[in-house]
Amino acid sequence: MNVRAVEALAALADMPLLSFGQLAIGGLVVIAPHPDDESLGCGGLIAAARAEGCPVRIVVVSDGTGSHPKSAFYPPTRLRDLREAETLAAAEELGVPPDGVAFLRLPDRFVPSEGTAAAAAVANIVQITRECNADFMTVTWQHDPHHDHQASFALAYAACRQLPGVRLFAYPIWGWTLDPDQILPDGIPRGFRLSMTRHLPAKQGAIAAHRSQVTRLIDDDPEGFILTATDLARFEGPYETYIRVLE
Repeated sequence: MNVRAVEALAALADMPLLSFGQLAIGGLVVIAPHPDDESLGCGGLIAAARAEGCPVRIVVVSDGTGSHPKSAFYPPTRLRDLREAETLAAAEELGVPPDGVAFLRLPDRFVPSEGTAAAAAVANIVQITRECNADFMTVTWQHDPHHDHQASFALAYAACRQLPGVRLFAYPIWGWTLDPDQILPDGIPRGFRLSMTRHLPAKQGAIAAHRSQVTRLIDDDPEGFILTATDLARFEGPYETYIRVLE
């Protein structure tokens, strides 16, 4: 059933508020289209899982080099290395060791959702999920207005189709900015909000670790991406939102 985005977003704000213990997660895989999405969308969930001794794997899909394409000081390889180092620092803030983070290095802004490279990415996600015995996966919302976020959703969905017993939930990043009158074809979203007040400092530390995205660390690309105060405010509340996809 078609719904307007304003109705869907209102439903997200009204979903049940749960604690981590109520989710009964044995192992968690977080799929991030870009370095920083894991901290923005799932920092509280990751920190809560690690605090309870739950195995966590973070899979970063793209190489992150699309954020500052005109920087001479940070050409693609150097920018990729910087963003991966920032992700490892963010993961440490959340309690995830370096071997809990995987970088698929697909092209930023051009993540494929089909073809050979996509199939290889799906196979990697399946292997990572099986290796840590995860039963819960989360990825960006299919309605996020960003190609890489939608493609990452497709990859995660394809992986979960090969992983019986793994629940798939989606987290919005840019979905919060949808035009209120945009039509979404899959009805009112269902899911939960995760209470994460206890883990908000860890999440804030993880977001801050992505310095290239939250400061003017890279200052030679006037068109380079930066998260504004308004952007960051969406992820500083006492809960995170997760939309049911597959159970």
